[in-house]
Amino acid sequence: MNENLKKTQGQEWDLVIEPNSSLLSLGLAEMWRYRDLILLFVRRDFVTFYKQTILGPAWFFIQPILTTVIFTFVFGNIAKIPTSDNPDIPQIPHALFYLSGIVLWNYFAECVNKTSNTFIQNANIFGKVYFPRAVVPLSIVISNLLKLSVQFGLFILVWAYFVYTSSVVKPNFVSLIFPVLVIIMAVLGLGIGMLISSMTTKYRDLTFLITFAIQLAMYASPVIYPLNSLPEKYKIFIAANPMTGIIETFRYGFLGQGALSLELLGYSTAFAFIILVIGLIEFNRVQRSFMDTV
Repeated sequence: MNENLKKTQGQEWDLVIEPNSSLLSLGLAEMWRYRDLILLFVRRDFVTFYKQTILGPAWFFIQPILTTVIFTFVFGNIAKIPTSDNPDIPQIPHALFYLSGIVLWNYFAECVNKTSNTFIQNANIFGKVYFPRAVVPLSIVISNLLKLSVQFGLFILVWAYFVYTSSVVKPNFVSLIFPVLVIIMAVLGLGIGMLISSMTTKYRDLTFLITFAIQLAMYASPVIYPLNSLPEKYKIFIAANPMTGIIETFRYGFLGQGALSLELLGYSTAFAFIILVIGLIEFNRVQRSFMDTV
């Protein structure tokens, strides 16, 4: 026994697993070494979700199309909610207006909903093998980019049609910052998801509430109405939603109407990175002992 211990002590190890001492550490260098695992998780999230469905990835198109049709019928035709900042100016086509908000909100909602169950759904894996735990929520955010790219392609097709046939849609150079908006959404969804996943290890009720809360939050964002069409006393509450600045900037760039505000977009950016720091601290704290509670 002692001889084996002496031989072990004299060896140089390629990898030494030590506890993470910093709550703010994302372990980017370590996750880069596990990049193949991230790709495997991305593939798993994509394949398993649609493996036993009849239409498969076609749901990428069907879901936003059906939602747009319902929103157009309910909010456009029945409720008569305007799609332009000023009801006296020409209205943006309902299909294009709702689709622009749905595509962005779907990505954010999927990131939050799926990353919020990180510890619960992967408890068996976490308890058997070591790898950086942050790999799982990061892979979810990346895999959802595939869905976003497909739905954004659908939006571009509808957008191009109305740009060609309508004089109301007037895109501008602000549309070029779309990749920046995606990064902000990814950071926001990752941060909120990591924070909630840390809390669900102790409070399982959150797993039932989060989907409802995200759905409710959509109506507190300008997905179905322009921000500037609201009365001033309500506008401040909708502007407090960090997705508001992202959606309004996106619409201003691609549709030519919306609230282009550096303060609003700056708030969304600051909120996203602050919540990421908070979520990261909680995630690193909980991952040390979550197996005792899950």
